[in-house]
Amino acid sequence: MRKILVAYFSASGVTAKAAQAIGEAVGGDLYEIAPAQPYTAADLNWNNQQSRSSLEMNDPACRPALATQVEHMDQYDTVFVGFPIWWGVEPRAVDTFLESYDFAGKTLVPFATSGGSAMPYAENHLRTQYPALSWNEGKLVTSRTAGAWASTVLGE
Repeated sequence: MRKILVAYFSASGVTAKAAQAIGEAVGGDLYEIAPAQPYTAADLNWNNQQSRSSLEMNDPACRPALATQVEHMDQYDTVFVGFPIWWGVEPRAVDTFLESYDFAGKTLVPFATSGGSAMPYAENHLRTQYPALSWNEGKLVTSRTAGAWASTVLGE
């Protein structure tokens, strides 16, 4: 039997709702990729070049510390990785997550939410940044479409 983890970063709650829909649809465990230092509204102001999110996204090496770790990552064989698209790609906290575990033998499935960006650039960035990982095709989702899409990914 397949063991599924739905790991997600959500700054405003939109991606969290999509992750919950995926978790319910595929019977996956949820894990929030939460930064150790939570974001404030000012931190998320992408119009301010000095905001925390802007500074992080302008530094490709930035890896914010995470609040918690996944217990028993070795038990999962499929990991859905969700995030809002920031500056065309995944937020740096997602990079911290991806660099914190050994994903050998696991299938990773990206999903994203966005108010205007498309998935292909973000997905290509993940594949380029983490070429050793086994990526399935990802999807830009909403809380309404996420569960049905996730079920098709797994052939259920």
